[in-house]
Amino acid sequence: MKIIWILQDPVRQDKLAPEKRMITNDQVDHYNKAAMEALDDSCLIWKSSRLVAQGYNVDSVDGLHAGPVALNYDMQILLNMHCNEHMNFDDGTCCGTRESITTVQLCTAILFAICIVVSVMMRLCSRIGIRRTPPVNGILPLKVKRKPAALGENTESDAYVVFTAMAKLGVIMAYFFLCDRTTFFMKENKYYSNLNFFLPFGYVMALGLFFTEDSQMTQVLHRDQTDEWKGWMQLVILIYHMTGASQVLPIYMQMRVLVTSYLFLTGYGHFSFFWQKGDYSIFRVCKMVFRLNLQVVVMCFVMNRPYQFYYFVPLITFWFFVIYIAMCFIPQISAPSADENPWHYLYMVTKIIVVIVIITILYMSEVLFEKIFVTRPFKALFVTSDDSVKEWWFRWQLDRYSVVYGMIFGYAYFFLKKFELLDDKGSCSLFSRGVCWTVSLLSIIGITGYTAFTFLCKNKPECNEVHPYVAFVPIISYIILRNVAGFMRTRYSTFFAWFGKISLELFITQYHIWLSADTHGVLVLIPSYPVLNVIVTSFVFLCVSHEMSKLVTTLSNYAVPNNWKVLVRNATVFLLVLLPIGISHGMLG
Repeated sequence: MKIIWILQDPVRQDKLAPEKRMITNDQVDHYNKAAMEALDDSCLIWKSSRLVAQGYNVDSVDGLHAGPVALNYDMQILLNMHCNEHMNFDDGTCCGTRESITTVQLCTAILFAICIVVSVMMRLCSRIGIRRTPPVNGILPLKVKRKPAALGENTESDAYVVFTAMAKLGVIMAYFFLCDRTTFFMKENKYYSNLNFFLPFGYVMALGLFFTEDSQMTQVLHRDQTDEWKGWMQLVILIYHMTGASQVLPIYMQMRVLVTSYLFLTGYGHFSFFWQKGDYSIFRVCKMVFRLNLQVVVMCFVMNRPYQFYYFVPLITFWFFVIYIAMCFIPQISAPSADENPWHYLYMVTKIIVVIVIITILYMSEVLFEKIFVTRPFKALFVTSDDSVKEWWFRWQLDRYSVVYGMIFGYAYFFLKKFELLDDKGSCSLFSRGVCWTVSLLSIIGITGYTAFTFLCKNKPECNEVHPYVAFVPIISYIILRNVAGFMRTRYSTFFAWFGKISLELFITQYHIWLSADTHGVLVLIPSYPVLNVIVTSFVFLCVSHEMSKLVTTLSNYAVPNNWKVLVRNATVFLLVLLPIGISHGMLG
């Protein structure tokens, strides 16, 4: 049983009845002080109601009891205190005790603490060793920098790099935990207005257009251009999440196109790599999977959230395997193999058709879909905290053809280049003058048509139903407008490209240190100053995301080396670490 003692509210002398005017606020204060001293820890002292009564006492009827406004606030506080622990709220300011720390979180914290201590000790020993190194003929030896070797050579410098990277990762994760798993920092709700969304949107676009320069690359969707594309899309998505603009249907549908564009680029990028390089080695697979998932897996351990909570990484990892299996399956197809055997062009078309058919079958049978993805031991990768696969189904079917669109575009692009039907080797236009004007006009119509669709569709379910079939229209239209003219294709925004290089880290990191309450609210580091708070949290957020990108790159070089023996050893260690966690979460039954 929980006993709550409410402090006596202050009185209004001017409204008290004559027989009660001997009651003063000094007497009330003495009474409350005596009550708190007498009750001590035997019950919960409710102090906030007194503060509410001090601020809202104008409508008090008799000067002694709280008025309707104060009573309403008191009732809300009381209900929050009683009900919030039993509700699955998705609010940035709702009251509630913090989650209890799990064994996995504790073990992860101990591991990071050890890495921090070891890193500091190695750094101190290194500094002491340098100071004690005697000069040779009066000349101090030069400090030689070596390129990090594969993990397994057991050299001191390699160990220092790994432990330092792990220590930095531990500090970052501690900040994540502090921001979104404790009550140390405040959270607030999102509030949408057209000004809140379009003002930062316009400002960011102006900055991006200001910082432009020539690129050394001229081909369609070259690296500078795709980084730029990812960068401005990620910034718009961040503004969308910060302002809670999902309630506006046209904006929501435009954001759906941006997410689809990411998956389109995933399909195009992986297809292009396998087509041009023909590298289907296990090293390539491990490197890609490790780099995509390292931050998310660590965050799952630290923040006590399922893998599916960070839905975008599971999505792009799944589609990477789909592309890999489709391309790797016999016969393995690449540009060199197609040059030797023209039938491989037809085989590639067949493979793409098979992928589309399988996707369509899974979409048409949700029961089959669920049976496949709730099969152990992979079930834990696709279910949410309530053991449901519905979220994965929603995310998967919403962009089910996006990656295939990217593969088809990549195949068509390389096919056209092979037979010299387009020319992107220089800064000239891709096609003849008449064709360029025609495709540009069609592209403008495509983007305008999709925008009109976002205003005409009535609700999200209806829009989401149509979206997978028409999402390629604005994407292809944008690519054509961005690349058909040479002067457009060979210039790019360095501002957007910088963000594009860390776009994945930005998408993942925003969950807990820019937004809060698992993305339902906004983190508050500086209360009462919203603009300054956004500036500070954004600066910290960008710095952390950039550092996370560097750490992932560093650790992936050591965790997934080109030495297959070391790779097998590291994979075995990872499995031994993950196996007890998987068993505890019921992955094996």
